[in-house]
Parts: sequence; C-alpha cells; structure tokens
Amino acid sequence: MTRLRIRHRTRYDYDGRVSLSYNEARMSPLTDNHQVVLESNIKVSPHIAVVSNYRDYWGARVTAFDLSGAHDYLEVDATATVEVHRVERAVVPEETLSWEELAAEDIVDAQADYLPQSRLSDPGPDVRKMVSGFRDLPTPHEAAHAVMQFLRENMEYVPGVTGVHTNAEGAWQERRGVCQDLAHVGIGALRSLGIPARYVSGYIHPSPDAGIGEEVVGQSHAWLEWFDGEWRSWDPTNHKAASDMHVSVARGRDYRDVTPLKGIQTGGRHSALTVSVMVTRVA
Repeated sequence: MTRLRIRHRTRYDYDGRVSLSYNEARMSPLTDNHQVVLESNIKVSPHIAVVSNYRDYWGARVTAFDLSGAHDYLEVDATATVEVHRVERAVVPEETLSWEELAAEDIVDAQADYLPQSRLSDPGPDVRKMVSGFRDLPTPHEAAHAVMQFLRENMEYVPGVTGVHTNAEGAWQERRGVCQDLAHVGIGALRSLGIPARYVSGYIHPSPDAGIGEEVVGQSHAWLEWFDGEWRSWDPTNHKAASDMHVSVARGRDYRDVTPLKGIQTGGRHSALTVSVMVTRVA
C-alpha cells in the first residue's frame, strides 16, 4: 500500500481579455478496486467561475466551470490524497478467457465500447499485419503480452516528436512518442486482435526510492488496460503493470475521452501555459 498526495496546477495567461469561457477538468482521481481517494479538491481562479460536478459516461469525475466575466488568466489547482493498493498476483491460465469465450456475444456486448478502433487508436495496416500472428497464440492473455513485448522492441519513448492530436498510426510511423502515443499504439494493436482495450489517464510517482514526506516533480501519465476475463493494466512506457506509484484519474476509448482540461473561449488571443505536477509519498 502507498499513500500519495498529488498537486496538479494548470495556468493559462492570455494575451488579451477573455470575455467568456466554458471548461471541463478531469483531474480528480477515481476510487476503484485498486485505490481509495481520501480527499480531493479542485480550485478554479478567477473566483468568478461557476463550478459544477458530474460523472461522465466513462465514470470519470468531471469538474465543469463557466467564467462569464472578463478575465486575463485561468488557473486550475487540483489536489488529492490517494491510497493505492494494487496487488500483483500470478495469473492462473484457467482464469483467463479463451479466444472463443472472448468472442462470445455477451462479452462482445459488454465490452462494445472498447473493441472498435477510434480516431486516435487505429494503428494502420503495418501494425495490424505485424501483430496478426499473435492471434495464433493459445489465449488472448498471451497475445496481449506479446503485443506489449512488440511495443517494447519497436517503439521508443521520446518527447517532442508527436503532439496531443497525433494518432497511433502517426506515432508508429515515427517509432517514437510519449506515454499517450505508446498507449494508443498498444490499444490499437490489441483491438485489432479482438481484445478489448482502454486508455487510462492519471499520475505517476517517478521516484520509488523517495522518502516519506519528500515532494518530487511528478508526471501526468497514460497507460492502458486490456480485458481477458479481467481488466489488466500495463504501462507501455515503463514496460510493466501499473504499480502502487500509479494513480488512475479517468478511463476511455482514447485520449479525447479523458483530456485533463479542455474548453472554449470568446475573446483573448495567444496564451502562455504553465503546468506543474508535484507528488509526495505520505505513507
């Protein structure tokens, strides 16, 4: 078990007054089978913001806010304390589905959101062809791990090569990208085999050896999950299952479903963006 305190601040400074803006933040961690949110809060500035909260279709906690008066900056300050207890256990072959069971009508219906390719997940014909042979492995579980090994051997984590709108095929052509790109390529490859897969956004504590109470520069992060009878996590950037250092915030088909902060505005011109994520292990 690990208890992490996270502070995620995002600030836009506008070159010109914005008269109106509508925004959504998905920056509040989830309580699920692997973690418990002990406290969570989002502060929006300027204080003219009208704030509401709801759960979206995918189960994420969304903070929606409108600023209907003139403003020249926007700051969202999200804090949370989360207790993470991911239990690593051996996978017993009898507990995973066969290819035939995974293709059963009830499973396909239950996982219908996570089987079709999305605009960002389709990896293109090259990847689909290269991983198609994994369909001959005895189980979907083994095929999923083969896909993760394929990613490890063929793609490299390199910031600055891609952007937030780069799709899986574009990232594959570069053979490089960030966590978002590696997750998209992995999801697309899994879906091409008929294995349900979804995108996970969250945070990661990058320094497992940091002491209790030591604040470090953390990261917004992305990884994936596939379904083979259970949902199983994998972090393609770090080549391992998600650990107690991973905090989940939202799940969806791809990045567009879980964008941490998005909105529209009237007025204003260019803006300077400042983002910081600080993480402290408190237990």
